[in-house]
Amino acid sequence: MKSSSVSVIGEVSAYIAEGGDKQLPPEVVARAKQHILDSLASMISGSQLKPGKLAKQFAESQLGKEEAQIICSPVVTTAINAALANGMMAHSDETDDFLPKCYFHPGSVIVPAALSIAEREGADGMRFLRGVVVGYDIGSRIILALGREALENTGRDSHCLGGTFGAAAAASSILRLEEVLVRYVLSYAAQQASGLNYWTRDEEHIEKAFLFSGMPARNGVTAALMVHDGFTGLSDPFSGENNLLEITSPHSRPEILVESLGRQFSVMDTYMKKYTVGGPIQSALEALTLLMEKHHLSAKDIQNIDVCLPHAASLVGKAKMPPVNLRYLFAVTLLDGKLTFEMAHSYERMNDPAVIDLKKRITLEENKDLFEPGALRQAIVEIKTKKGITVKEHVKYWRGTPENPMSNQDVEKKCHDLISPILGMDRAQNLIDIIWNLENVGNMRDLRHLIKGP
Repeated sequence: MKSSSVSVIGEVSAYIAEGGDKQLPPEVVARAKQHILDSLASMISGSQLKPGKLAKQFAESQLGKEEAQIICSPVVTTAINAALANGMMAHSDETDDFLPKCYFHPGSVIVPAALSIAEREGADGMRFLRGVVVGYDIGSRIILALGREALENTGRDSHCLGGTFGAAAAASSILRLEEVLVRYVLSYAAQQASGLNYWTRDEEHIEKAFLFSGMPARNGVTAALMVHDGFTGLSDPFSGENNLLEITSPHSRPEILVESLGRQFSVMDTYMKKYTVGGPIQSALEALTLLMEKHHLSAKDIQNIDVCLPHAASLVGKAKMPPVNLRYLFAVTLLDGKLTFEMAHSYERMNDPAVIDLKKRITLEENKDLFEPGALRQAIVEIKTKKGITVKEHVKYWRGTPENPMSNQDVEKKCHDLISPILGMDRAQNLIDIIWNLENVGNMRDLRHLIKGP
């Protein structure tokens, strides 16, 4: 195999090593706070779901040095175990953020990894935040440098690969590792870069939660801590004989790893979910709720519904998990007048005769004309009422996309819905207030009394 003559390791490692001390633009800080809060809410709500419960039980059974809190648990464990458990909680369902152009859920892996290291080190709030931003940047760029299509063609999973590097970068930044040591961390991350795309057959979201978030968070933190404790390794996994990029993707572009690095921030391009459901459903669900509001529609008014998506219509139409089954989500939204977190995750409700009847009247189709590089998840919803009236809504950018971002109030409302039933209203508000004011947090361990659970 021809080895790459392009080496970007110095610039990438220097960015990670220096990222924890660099000032960020105010808009990047503001957006990072939103994604940190959103990710914490995903962990807390996910702690009540089966993947999160199993991860929590597993981590609680592992003895070790007390370094980081297991979310919604009284147990403080090693940073590695906490990263694994909290990462799985964060992707126990489809609540977390994602970056469509990379096919990557950065928040659910990078925030748990960064939090575990920040607690271990007693890092302040802004060092933690800067580490998160660094993680988003490196995790997304490694996927783009390899190319999504190349990964898909070989059955490799972009979420795990990007997450491993993102978590390793965030941990290295918070640990204040020097540039020469960061090189080693990236090499250990490359050795652990794994994940296969058969996760689509997982019907309980457990292995998917491990693959997307728990495993890469654990791997990235492990790589950084091993080097921190004296491990050495190869100094450049991105060039030379049998390097990661060329082995994984013969048409990789290493220059993308450093393209606009430190000037354009991936957290600004990351989508947030207004609704606690799968990404391909967000625009469609927003179109439905807009039509319901504009035309005062409910289940009793519906003759049939046609939904056009640019892709994934077959996947979200037949999915066995409630939060990724579009027909189910449309049905309960129409029947209840709104969609709650509880209803979005109710397997029992999927067997409701009224839901089943309404699902039969919903048709999904893929429309390639809707596929645009700048609007990957748009949707058109057309409703024909029993009175013979037809109404249509086209949502190109739902609330939560970079083109139509959520406000702090929007994020706060979503997070209250997710965490207040678990932590209580007062503790939930205290946690939210602390994240909005991370610059005033002197030690990230100060959050433990709020996130350890009821």
